[in-house]
Amino acid sequence: MNTKQTSYISALGLDVGQKRIGIAGCDRTGLIASGITTLHRTSFDRDVKLLEQIIQERNVEILVVGLPYSMDGSLGFQARHVQKFTKRIIAILKLPVEYVDERLSSYQAEQLIIAEKRSPSRNKGLIDRKAAALILQQWLDTRRQKKVSD
Repeated sequence: MNTKQTSYISALGLDVGQKRIGIAGCDRTGLIASGITTLHRTSFDRDVKLLEQIIQERNVEILVVGLPYSMDGSLGFQARHVQKFTKRIIAILKLPVEYVDERLSSYQAEQLIIAEKRSPSRNKGLIDRKAAALILQQWLDTRRQKKVSD
């Protein structure tokens, strides 16, 4: 009988911006992250309600939030804004949170869209979803590497 615990965890990746929040989830194996949706922000209460629905539907256990460090590694205005928003939502949602350095995730997502022969300026929501997936994938990969080295 195999008593080895599965390392699967239901995580939700968030790329938090002023106008939109890119949202990504992982597959049942916890190996692959993919974009789910883009939340167009209108009010804090509505944002939380929509996040709550996704969290319940997917039985989410942890939020993985991209933190946009400055290129010198410091926390700038946008990073502090993301932290403030995250603290407010986790106080309501009662979920643990882990931050991931997302300095270049939006740029990488934009490059992926260009490679798909799409226009980044017409696909802002798609960029946000892809950035959230990159953030979550980075977290999943790091988590898996830690388990292998333990």
